[in-house]
Amino acid sequence: MIDPGKLNTRLTLETPVESGDGQGGVVRSFAPQNVVWAQLAPRAAREGVTADADGAVLRITITLRGGVALTRAHRLVDGAKIYRIIAWRERDHGALIEIDAELHQSPSS
Repeated sequence: MIDPGKLNTRLTLETPVESGDGQGGVVRSFAPQNVVWAQLAPRAAREGVTADADGAVLRITITLRGGVALTRAHRLVDGAKIYRIIAWRERDHGALIEIDAELHQSPSS
């Protein structure tokens, strides 16, 4: 069991919202779903180029209290930082959720 005092970062869980673009396609945006307290633990970073945008990807383990419904389409936000959910697993018989996430950082940030 994690000490509740270690859940010291306030994150907003955002859910994807799709709407028509008027041309037969969709536009995806995100809407706040819930505010959660989390523990963030940085892991290894890697450099790379994606779609001609270089930068670093910081891997992070995010721990939340259990009972949060997640999909890989959700994301977690802390101000300007957007954490993309890669995978998650339950810990302590469902009392906690441990999330593998990535934070993309450009050289200018």
